[in-house]
Amino acid sequence: MKQACVYIVTNKPYVTLYTGVTTVLSKRIYHHREGSGSKFTSKYDYQLLVYYEVYEDIRIAIAREKQIKAGSRQKKLDLIKSINPEWKDLYNMLA
Repeated sequence: MKQACVYIVTNKPYVTLYTGVTTVLSKRIYHHREGSGSKFTSKYDYQLLVYYEVYEDIRIAIAREKQIKAGSRQKKLDLIKSINPEWKDLYNMLA
């Protein structure tokens, strides 16, 4: 199985949050930053990686993505604050 990541990105005013899943997190975040992702993500200029989780099984990552997406905005904010209370961009921390 390929390793997979669930992630949350946001724009600079922190207005919108986007939750996604990918097998290559650094490449996917690069695409968000370049605006070459979906029309939705390019519309909101997602630049900041504020949260991610790593899974050994893509199926588990997809299930977790659905769980996060189904949650309220407040649940997503609490999740982000639990590991990244200062809302730092985590992109440069990726290996």
